[in-house]
Amino acid sequence: MTILGLTGSIGMGKSTTAAMFAEAGIPVWDADATVHNLYAEGGAAVPAIGAAFPGTTRAGAVDRDALRAIVTADAAALDRLNAIVHPLVAEDRAAFLRASSGLVVLDVPLLFETGLDAACNRIAVVSVDAAIQRARVLERGGMDAAQLDAILARQMPDAEKRARADYVIDTSTLASARDMVATIIAELT
Repeated sequence: MTILGLTGSIGMGKSTTAAMFAEAGIPVWDADATVHNLYAEGGAAVPAIGAAFPGTTRAGAVDRDALRAIVTADAAALDRLNAIVHPLVAEDRAAFLRASSGLVVLDVPLLFETGLDAACNRIAVVSVDAAIQRARVLERGGMDAAQLDAILARQMPDAEKRARADYVIDTSTLASARDMVATIIAELT
């Protein structure tokens, strides 16, 4: 099995690029989707998060806004949250890998920050000009410039990610991203 770690900062086009790998028949494990499932109604993380952060669950699911407010205001809260969620995410990822073979993609926004890059055979970073990145995120709605800056402050700078990657996928156009995805698949399969 060849494990390709796919990463990139918010707004860089990682989800779109991961979908390109999936469309080509490559199994993709999505860390964000896993967390969403853990937080959803009946999700495995809901009871522990509710106990650790009273008032953050409603109707059997995590109230992401309430949890975000606590974690944003208290750096130690993020560590407590990660201690709950990371083992559950790791368990889900391990099950995915046990069920897979050939080339697989681990779509992980904080690949380097969590040290998961060490488990990958190759690393691909999605990247785009900072102005395009900012515009993409702010056009989505639901986030203002200050919230974006807070997220970016917790992420490794794009230039450092690119320097540590085996592949850089330019997502300024869909065509450039699609071409690089095809090149990577050809090289690794």
